[in-house]
Amino acid sequence: MRGSWFQTVLGRKSRRALDGLSSRNTTLQYLARNPIPTFLSNGERKFFNATTQVKIKRGVTPCRFVNGLSLSALSSFSTHSVENFCSLPENEVGTEPMGSVVLPCPGDLSSEVKDVRVAADDSDCDKPRSQPKAITRESIDFTKIPIEKLPSVLIIGRPNVGKSALFNRLIRRREALVYNTPNDHVTRDIRDGIAKLGDLRFRVLDSAGLEAEASSGSVLGRTAAMTGYVLAKAHLALFLIDARDGLQPLDLDVGKWLRKHAPGMKTIVVMNKAELLDNVSGSLGAAAGESYTLGFGDPIALSAETGFGLAELSEALRPLLEDFVLQNIDVLDEDTCDDSSYLDENVDSKLPLQLAIVGRPNVGKSTLLNALIQEDRVLVGPEAGLTRDSIRVEFQYEGRDVYLVDTAGWLERTKQDKGPSSLSIVQSRKNLMRAHVVALVLDADEIAKAKRSMKHAEVVIARRAVEEGRSLVIVVNKMDLLSGKQYERVVNIVPEEIQSVIPQVTGLPVVFVSALEGKGRMAVMRQVVDTYEKWCCRLPTSRLNRWLRKVMSRHSWKDQSAQPKIKYFTQVKARPPTFVAFVSGKVQLSDTDLRFLTKSLKEDFDLGGIPLRIMQRTVPRRGEGKPKKNTRAAGKTTQRMASDKRSALVDTEAAAS
Repeated sequence: MRGSWFQTVLGRKSRRALDGLSSRNTTLQYLARNPIPTFLSNGERKFFNATTQVKIKRGVTPCRFVNGLSLSALSSFSTHSVENFCSLPENEVGTEPMGSVVLPCPGDLSSEVKDVRVAADDSDCDKPRSQPKAITRESIDFTKIPIEKLPSVLIIGRPNVGKSALFNRLIRRREALVYNTPNDHVTRDIRDGIAKLGDLRFRVLDSAGLEAEASSGSVLGRTAAMTGYVLAKAHLALFLIDARDGLQPLDLDVGKWLRKHAPGMKTIVVMNKAELLDNVSGSLGAAAGESYTLGFGDPIALSAETGFGLAELSEALRPLLEDFVLQNIDVLDEDTCDDSSYLDENVDSKLPLQLAIVGRPNVGKSTLLNALIQEDRVLVGPEAGLTRDSIRVEFQYEGRDVYLVDTAGWLERTKQDKGPSSLSIVQSRKNLMRAHVVALVLDADEIAKAKRSMKHAEVVIARRAVEEGRSLVIVVNKMDLLSGKQYERVVNIVPEEIQSVIPQVTGLPVVFVSALEGKGRMAVMRQVVDTYEKWCCRLPTSRLNRWLRKVMSRHSWKDQSAQPKIKYFTQVKARPPTFVAFVSGKVQLSDTDLRFLTKSLKEDFDLGGIPLRIMQRTVPRRGEGKPKKNTRAAGKTTQRMASDKRSALVDTEAAAS
């Protein structure tokens, strides 16, 4: 019946009740005026009247379950009939401290009615709480898991087995250097990326060629120590061997090293360079039989160069990655599984800053990177040219994402340069053009000895960065090697010499640091962020035109008649700031005028240290370039004569007569 008492209490949300619920204890009293039908156990139906009084306290919502139906004091219900419900006498009201309601029921119905207490917030009290969904293997979507929570897989093996080639194949980009050097190591640092293998997503780490018997002080010994440090943080390992060469003694040494340093880690043996092996000739079976001696289970044959065998690798990795996700349920919480919330967070976050550290070999670029992130991330040492790959590292600075790129030592590429060194130069130039801010590192000890700030290679780097429109920061490293007088001399002379060598950009920031001791680390990052904000700035057009009138009035023109007339001045883009001057007439701005405007912009708007671009466009004067109007005198009309192909021309004399 539509007039039942529970609809009166529960189906109507009065303004008075909601106002009282948000501020103080509220007492609701309703009287069911219409008779309420109920059915007894013998099938008889009786009608009776009931009065109810419910006391609700803020933050607690009383609910009852009648035959599986939840009745809440703040929920709206549709009209339907309910059997076997009990009435609430007026004198039986709950008086517990938290405001819960005790609803006694007759003896024959007490088993069907249960009292529950639900703690609810003020904003979500009328929304039913959703039960957490059971996570299964089928419901796991790796594309929705944040990057920092993805499982990590380390590629490990002896030198020259194709680790970097497999890394490039998994991330679908050519980032790691790949070169056939049987007697040398191309990769020396740990490189990471996001692997995209079908619908699988995971962090993949490329390591240097491992030689377990290398001495601790050598380069190979330091790379092995760094590989062991990264292996402790990885979740899976891909053990690469060369299927063409078969199992080598170095492969057995790597297997022993893996059991020693990661005894409980799941390892998958991958036979790379297997595109020419088949089951017909038995070569594939022979190679697989040898790999069983490593003791890591069934091998997977693939080719990183051609992509053969990646489907089998995906099938082998899927259950292991799913087990990791199921064991770490927190990576699939509601915030990460909700597409909208995840996308909004990315949109609202700050754009990442791309910082490239460039310079000549052995000036302390890798040491500066380790000092900035406060971690031994890249290999350092006294050897020149130790870094070959451009290593990209992400870290947080004052809530901003910063992508830091350590490049190889910058050298001029010659015809004799071949192999990994030539590829390193090309990769360094690419990273220079991708960066937002370029940190040019100088050696303070060489400056003090040579009595000049920059060599030819460093001048080339700085000018190329300015030509590409990148903001530039000069970092003078190894200041701890200088004495008192040398220190003061370098600090005073370097900024002046740099300004004379690079006159295109005025006010270049210079920071003096000691990366080995960690001094000046925060000064470098503050200067980088400040330069980046200038590089991204935008100035309103009204402010620029007010500034232009003041600047043009104080500029001394040799010939006032030849003075260019700038109608207005505006900024069309940032990164770097680019301006357009609209000039009327045929007189163009000379190079001297453009340099004057550039210098005035940097001084008046504090834009020193970044490249500025000013373009000019000609605006035609009023009346120029338009078609001329008809100047024919009024009253003079021309007589139009009809022409006929079959008739001759009109005789003018006959017409006159």
